Amino acid sequence: MKKLLIASAALALACGAMAQANDTIAKAKASGSITMGVRDASGALSYTLGDGKYAGYHVEVCQRILANLDKAVGKKLEVKYQLVTSQNRIPLVQNGTVDIECGSTTNNATRQKDVAFALTTYVEEVRIAVKANGGITSINQLNGRNVATTTGTTSVQLLRKHERAAGVDFKEVYGKDHADSFLLLESGRADAFVMDGQILAGNIATAKNPADFKIVGEVLSVEPIAIMLRKDDPAFKKLADDTIRELIKTGELAKVYDKWFVQPIPPKNTRVGLPASDATKAAWANPNDNPVEAYLKK
Repeated sequence: MKKLLIASAALALACGAMAQANDTIAKAKASGSITMGVRDASGALSYTLGDGKYAGYHVEVCQRILANLDKAVGKKLEVKYQLVTSQNRIPLVQNGTVDIECGSTTNNATRQKDVAFALTTYVEEVRIAVKANGGITSINQLNGRNVATTTGTTSVQLLRKHERAAGVDFKEVYGKDHADSFLLLESGRADAFVMDGQILAGNIATAKNPADFKIVGEVLSVEPIAIMLRKDDPAFKKLADDTIRELIKTGELAKVYDKWFVQPIPPKNTRVGLPASDATKAAWANPNDNPVEAYLKK
């Protein structure tokens, strides 16, 4: 009987631990901290200022969410920053290392099997960045060229799809992160860099000579970009979604967007220069967490 009670108690503790692992609010209240996943070069969405400091549109939206989390748990939480990459961001959210990922992640049906997404805050257009004097204006001119993209992003599959559709044959070269991919273009090891338009614009804005680069060609895809959360944690998703809804309703989200995409941003006070697109405004007008597949049907 004693052994049975001990086993039952152990099982209860294990179940409690598992429940808390998926209950971000309870986890934060117990630990007194929350871990935000950030990127070092995801354009104006999330980037490093150096010295362990991060900034950007999604970083600020996450900070607004965490301010409401403080109210929910009744105390000021310590915010820890965890640098993530395109390859490890989903596993780190799944295993509890990261509680809220504030980068540049596309919401798609495959990823929704593993993680959850807050309401869409930004709708991206995938474009091509090239050297300004390179003479490339469309994907059809990339035949026989080296084209950079970032490992672990949806742009990899997108690039292959357009390669087949356009009937061109280019060599894919991969950067380990967006800064590395841009360096491939900057150094001449790639003739083009295919990625989210704002990531391209952000890297161009912070380049040594921004005038040496330009974004060209057709829009290759339209993708909803959202803040990523653990799956099966409805309470924390509701808190995040309610925060975003309130920011939209008050007009504050449009102001935060303008701050990071239109106004000069630190550390160099350069401008990304991307006013909110019609697709982004439509996502604000009708808040949803639809995956990219829903956009492709339109």
